[in-house]
Amino acid sequence: MDLKAIIRDVYDFPKKGIVFKDITTLLMHPKAFDQSIDDLCQPFQDKGIELVVGIEARGFLFGGAMARQLGAGFIPVRKPGKLPADIIKETYSLEYGSDTVEIHADAIRLGQKILVVDDLLATGGTAAAAVKLVEKLGGQIAGVAFLIELDFLNGREKLKDYSIHSLIHFNSE
Repeated sequence: MDLKAIIRDVYDFPKKGIVFKDITTLLMHPKAFDQSIDDLCQPFQDKGIELVVGIEARGFLFGGAMARQLGAGFIPVRKPGKLPADIIKETYSLEYGSDTVEIHADAIRLGQKILVVDDLLATGGTAAAAVKLVEKLGGQIAGVAFLIELDFLNGREKLKDYSIHSLIHFNSE
């Protein structure tokens, strides 16, 4: 199945000049969603993944399903103020300003094999911040997985030291 063909382009969202890759059309297609989870998990089946870290918010959709399929636990990385217990945080740069992500301070044990998951790799800032959080807690990054990669934004460069698996590539807007 051509998953790329199922993803809808929404022009000028969230602002003029942006072509938003809308995955809701894939999510509402059961066979496409199922295939995307199978294909995302495939390279990690025999890697001993203990925890899948999903990045808010769409990374939760893929990460939770992948954790179940891989027989792993699931850990959320969230925007500030959403987690109820002790947290650690990582702030990263955006084109104009900065953003922060957080994880529970007791979410990962030293040496656990972790797969970081999100729906989209664009500039790489959020994923790189999530990887740093995992490493601060002593986790071992087994890989980073994305449904979509916007190759023209070079986000892979911020994750060059890690195994990256992206299902769908867009080479231009």
